[in-house]
Amino acid sequence: MADKIIRIGTRDSELALWQAHTVEKKLNDLGYKTEIVAVKAQGDIILDKPLYELGITGIFTKTLDIAMINGQVDIAVHSMKDVPTALPTGIVQAAVLERATTLDILVHKGNLDFLNESGTIATGSLRRQAQWLNKYPTHKVVDLRGNVNTRMQKLHDNDWSGAVFAAAGLERINLKPENYINLDWMIPAPAQGAMVVVAMQEDAFSLDALSQLNDIETEIVTYIERQFLKTLEGGCTAPIGALARYNEEQDTIHFQGVLFSLDGKEKIEVDKVVPIEEWKKLGFFSAQEVLNNGGTKLMTEIKNKLKK
Repeated sequence: MADKIIRIGTRDSELALWQAHTVEKKLNDLGYKTEIVAVKAQGDIILDKPLYELGITGIFTKTLDIAMINGQVDIAVHSMKDVPTALPTGIVQAAVLERATTLDILVHKGNLDFLNESGTIATGSLRRQAQWLNKYPTHKVVDLRGNVNTRMQKLHDNDWSGAVFAAAGLERINLKPENYINLDWMIPAPAQGAMVVVAMQEDAFSLDALSQLNDIETEIVTYIERQFLKTLEGGCTAPIGALARYNEEQDTIHFQGVLFSLDGKEKIEVDKVVPIEEWKKLGFFSAQEVLNNGGTKLMTEIKNKLKK
């Protein structure tokens, strides 16, 4: 094995570092030498504005993209749902690790009476906000920003009824509390629960190393979900959920995709099962179906509202 050290770029939050160390261990087990380089992303620094107001796609990945392009790090590890569907020129997806749970969960304070009356739920995600309001139209949703630890502390410090988190993030750093319920009715963010590693297109050494970590099933289902997102969004943040699952026995893909209005009152969904051979265009065709069923008009309304 060559003496080259693969420098792993990561955000400096506990969850991001856990993900980077997971990739590091896998590379070390294959005989590669590594070093972790932590940087602070803009999305971690600016916490007083909702994410969609910052107007930047990839606010959590841009800093690491620049570090890679400048040659400060060789690869970067991300929660795949934070990565824009179009990567910067010269940067490529090198590996998708086996997916963890895709579930969203509600962390609460031990009393669920609010589910049947009025409540205040915290989330920084337009997707979670819209789905929550669709199911609980009398509730209020407030913005919640920061890394997982910060958000958990804010929930503790405020008189909110609960907050929505990705189960995978809490499980990875052992932060999942006793008081939670699975939101199995909520369609997750495209690629939720998956970790992706990116590298420079010209870096054959790192690409070869990372190819050994790639999980093909996770790569395919996240590709479908992100293609659905890309076809719908056109670079706009919107309440979009997508989940593709492979059924090994039947050799089929079950895909669920959804687009909501910001207030959760409008919902356009697609739910289909197709043979595995049709996976490459499944996300695209599903998104076209949503757009043709009123999605084009709804996306225009969402963009106009977020501009104000």
